[in-house]
Amino acid sequence: PGFIDSHSHPASSGRAHLRNVDCDLRSILAIKNAIYERTKNTPQGQWVEGFKYDDTKTSEKRFINIQDLDEVSPNHPVIIRHRGGHTAYVNSMALSLGGIDRNTTDPVGGHIERDPSSGALTGRLLESATSSIENLIPNIFSRSEYQAGAKLISEMMSKTGITSVTDAGTDARSFQSYQDAHEAEELKTRIYCMMRGKGVDEMMQVGKKTGDGDEWVRVGAMKLACDGSISERTARLSEPYIGRPNDYGIIVNDEETLYQEAVKAHKKDWQIGIHANGDVGIDITLNVYERLQKEYYRKDPRFRLEHCTVINDDLIKRIKVLNAIPTPFSTYVYWHGEKMKEYGKERLENMFAVKSFLDAGINVTQTSDYPPGPFEPMMAMQSSVTRRDYNGELWGPSQRITVEEAIKVGTIHGAYASFEEQIKGSLEVGKLADLVVLDQNPLKVDPMSIIDITVQRTMLGGKWSYES
Repeated sequence: PGFIDSHSHPASSGRAHLRNVDCDLRSILAIKNAIYERTKNTPQGQWVEGFKYDDTKTSEKRFINIQDLDEVSPNHPVIIRHRGGHTAYVNSMALSLGGIDRNTTDPVGGHIERDPSSGALTGRLLESATSSIENLIPNIFSRSEYQAGAKLISEMMSKTGITSVTDAGTDARSFQSYQDAHEAEELKTRIYCMMRGKGVDEMMQVGKKTGDGDEWVRVGAMKLACDGSISERTARLSEPYIGRPNDYGIIVNDEETLYQEAVKAHKKDWQIGIHANGDVGIDITLNVYERLQKEYYRKDPRFRLEHCTVINDDLIKRIKVLNAIPTPFSTYVYWHGEKMKEYGKERLENMFAVKSFLDAGINVTQTSDYPPGPFEPMMAMQSSVTRRDYNGELWGPSQRITVEEAIKVGTIHGAYASFEEQIKGSLEVGKLADLVVLDQNPLKVDPMSIIDITVQRTMLGGKWSYES
């Protein structure tokens, strides 16, 4: 069957690929050069934006900082977003425009980083602290560019065998862009749109709810967030990060805030999906879901735990009772292995815990969260089956699963997460003809070479959407 990515950000990343500087480079020097080249073609005073920066992938082994960005862009405000999506790196002009100086206090759910010795701003903004900058950046994308972004990212995903994807943060314009791309016969994946912010309110005002739409573009869950990021090491944990004894991560929204938002949608038959990475964040999220069911019971709400990374036996039992759906990162062990040392080997046995979920009879899915993680399904499969990173380092071997299990997680489980298991996710008479043709059988190759399997063709609804 075609693969289903149950949590990604295709609309925003598609537009980023059209206009932003791709900072998935291997040195800070290379990133600085790329930013400098962009400034030469950008009028002074206009924003220069970068994305997919990863501090652990650069040779300098440090964060890019305000001095780096000021050096190459003194006359343009610059923002570089970490590929994890929860941290931004900005220059002095951007800080000035955002009204941030060394005396600015941290916002609720965020942090403005300062040099510990001098108190000077480093240009690194975490979680909600990025909002004062992000809110300044004009959305200059036209409707046609929104559509072009949807077309581009769906083509990129189709080439890897993905036939359906959940956009875990859709607004009204992004939803429209998917419809536009589909009507123009340019959309190469099916889209389940988790709505956020005003997008939810706008859908509710016209009577829309989870499940509305068709098999191409469908209204999904309400999207909320509880804590921070795994790849950027801001997830809220019950025990501190390794080497950072006073750092437990960040809570972005507390339990009562989440409940007050969620209950409005729950009462109107919306699915709810809450971003919760750390065990503390997951505990808070489960408290919200348990309260919703106690006060406003629904037979099959299919609550989602977006990421649901650091778990324990008690959390698993509660997830099972709720019949909730965890959506852990599938490519993180392989791609982000060098970051795992900050969680420790013991904690890694309870992270991206696909086997524990399967053993408990929980419908766990395959996700990339792209851009934070690569979206290639073969990387996801190898990562889940071997639990080894790209250097061969082993992380949490007790959570290894079989290839057969990985295929189910990446197909029929994803269909269940969007209430669509009756129409897709397996190859059966009467279901949508969404499938992928591979050049090798993943059941028969060395598990360490699954990532080398190539996609020959992808079929969507009985038509080839990609042919190599």
